[in-house]
Amino acid sequence: MKEIGVGIAITGSGSATPANVLDNQALCQMVETSDEWIESRTGIQSRRLASVTESLTELATQAAFKAVAMSGIQPTDLDLIVLATSTADDLFGSASKIQANLGATGAVAFDLTAACSGFLFGFVTAAQFIRTGVYKNVLVIGADVLSRWVDWGDRRTCILFGDGAGAVVMQANTTRDRLLGFELCSDGTQNDCLTLAFQPQEKALTPTLSVGQGTYQFIQMNGKEVYRFAVKRVPEVIEKALYRADIDVDRVDWLLLHQANQRILDAVAVRLKIPTHKVLGNLANYGNTSAASIPIALDEAVREGKIKPGDVIAAAGFGAGLTWGSAIFEWG
Repeated sequence: MKEIGVGIAITGSGSATPANVLDNQALCQMVETSDEWIESRTGIQSRRLASVTESLTELATQAAFKAVAMSGIQPTDLDLIVLATSTADDLFGSASKIQANLGATGAVAFDLTAACSGFLFGFVTAAQFIRTGVYKNVLVIGADVLSRWVDWGDRRTCILFGDGAGAVVMQANTTRDRLLGFELCSDGTQNDCLTLAFQPQEKALTPTLSVGQGTYQFIQMNGKEVYRFAVKRVPEVIEKALYRADIDVDRVDWLLLHQANQRILDAVAVRLKIPTHKVLGNLANYGNTSAASIPIALDEAVREGKIKPGDVIAAAGFGAGLTWGSAIFEWG
């Protein structure tokens, strides 16, 4: 591992999920499906759903406080907050509201959107600010409330998604760089495989001028194409990140994938020859929480004592865009 002037340490994690649980049995009362069908095809048993009064900002703030506390710093020590989300409470963004809730008066805050890859894209983006010496203490949050945009009458999609938030604190480290390698990718030619699209309706302002006003539509997904994309591209991008990190897959202690579908997780692990006991997952309990899935699974593994300081983690996110990416890092 090469030493550089300013490296990165990942020193804290936190997560938060709504109290409301929708299990497969209850879902079967809403749409024509079965618990066996859902679990056998996705690995999901239940998902957490935000209530009408529960906001993305609230969940993200809870996760952030926990991550900051674990890191041993104060919110006022934060220089930057990056919120990865596709479901902000305000279309102008929610990061600044989280900054205010935390009392992180010295931090600049902005939203970043890359759907289910969002946390990983935010993680790598934050790392560049640290490596250049601009910021020392950065909070990266992945949070989504996809239940707002799910068609609960569409059994192809409503079985998949849940709500939640996860966060990590990244700090400057002058002795070694614990972000060992990364690779990020996008392919807009496949954009229509997974969308949450705006649908304009014409509103005439004058006899000769109209604008488009409307709202966003429900999530639309071509499940077969997304599955095909993930099982091919995710192992590739992890291998590229490992190459950039100059380490063998045998040195990986934990495989941490976006929690989308158990069959995808299994296929990627087999392709990389990573044994099952090294694969982190909580898909059964939360479903696909989009940008929140990686940091929630990371936080749970850290707090359960599975992940220990110095452990090498190969993380990969993939989703709408289509976007995908991997980061290889040491915890602690």
